[in-house]
Amino acid sequence: MIYVFLANGFEEIEALTAVDLLRRAELSVATVGVGGKNITGSHGIPVTADIEEAQAETEGLKAVVLPGGMPGTLNLEASPIVRACVEYCVETGGLVAAICAAPSILGHMGLLKGRRAVCFPGFEQELAGAEMGTEPVCAQEGLVTARGAGVAVEFALALIKKFCGNEKAEQIRMSIQCI
Repeated sequence: MIYVFLANGFEEIEALTAVDLLRRAELSVATVGVGGKNITGSHGIPVTADIEEAQAETEGLKAVVLPGGMPGTLNLEASPIVRACVEYCVETGGLVAAICAAPSILGHMGLLKGRRAVCFPGFEQELAGAEMGTEPVCAQEGLVTARGAGVAVEFALALIKKFCGNEKAEQIRMSIQCI
């Protein structure tokens, strides 16, 4: 299972692009509402999550996706369940993915020390110990970070590559005419 956490103030493009493309790749994905099932994005778009954070289980968890946005990132970071799921993925060799401001959560947790990462410009100081990349999406073993909404498709495709390989990611890319 892949959890995409949604908290009030999340960046809609970053979250829903990931959900859409991961599901097109036939991966098991659940949106998890932090603070309830009905979550409103940073641009006023309401979304009903598949489950509430209290229903999130680590058994079978393969990845956590953290969209950015404000105050969504702060709301995600304040959730003990989000943090526990991130820690579980790190400990079990799962994937942790964060985009825009959300890599700051990983920096605050001390998970980026000695790792290459990217984020939305201005949040670099929050990525404690990270080697700052220059690419739009930075994918490595167990970690994918990205700059922001403009690279949401590339971010989601990087996740698909991690789970399904390059061929499937390119198939999805072509199916949505992202060429």
